[in-house]
Amino acid sequence: MNVVDAVHARLSVRQFLPTPVSEDLLKSILTDASRSPSGGNVQPWRIYVVSGDSMTKMREFLATQPPVEEPEYDIYPKSITEPYRTNRFTIGEQMYATLGIAREDKAGRLRQFANNNDFFGAPAALFCYFDRQMGAPQWSDLGMFLQTFMLLAVENGLDTCAQEYWSVRHKAVSSFVGAPDNEMMFCGMAIGYADKTAPINSLKSERMPLDQWATFI
Repeated sequence: MNVVDAVHARLSVRQFLPTPVSEDLLKSILTDASRSPSGGNVQPWRIYVVSGDSMTKMREFLATQPPVEEPEYDIYPKSITEPYRTNRFTIGEQMYATLGIAREDKAGRLRQFANNNDFFGAPAALFCYFDRQMGAPQWSDLGMFLQTFMLLAVENGLDTCAQEYWSVRHKAVSSFVGAPDNEMMFCGMAIGYADKTAPINSLKSERMPLDQWATFI
C-alpha cells in the first residue's frame, strides 16, 4: 500500500468487531509512528495502551466513575464561525442519518454519543498524553504522531477512531492508566477491525475543494 492509498482508506470507524489485536503489532506500529516529525526532536507524546484483559478491566472501572468531567481544553471554539460551523454540523447530520436517527431524536443521539465510552466495541485503544509544560507547537507534534499511527494502522489492516471524547473523562482515564499529574491527556483512540456491515462505517466525510482553503501566490 502506498501513502495516498492509506490516506484515502483511513476513516473514523464507529463500530468494531471483537477480534483481538496483537500487542506485538501495536508495539511495532507505535515504534514506526515515533518517526513522526517533532520540532527539536522533543517527541512530546506519551502513550498508554489498553487491550485484552486491561480493556475488560478498564470498561468495568469506567462504569464506576462519574460519566462526565470538566474538560481541560475546549474541543471546539465556543463561537465557531463559518465555514467551520457548517462543516461540523454536516458531518454530524450525515453520521446520524446512516443510523436512521432524526435530528429531533435527542435520546437516540445521546445513546450513539455514549458509544464513545465503549470505544465503539473496539478491543484495543491508546491514550495520548503530553507533559503540561508543552505548548502549541508540541500539540501539533501529537497530531502528526497520531496521523502517522493511523496510516500505519491502515497499512497493517487495522482501523481506528481518534476520540477527543475522552477529554470529558480525563480524570477516570488517568486514574486507570496511572498517568502522573504532570501529564495532560489530549485524546484517546479506538483500535481494531471495522465491522464492515455496520451502516455507520459507510460514512466518508467530505472535504472542501482546494480553492476554498489554499491560496497560491
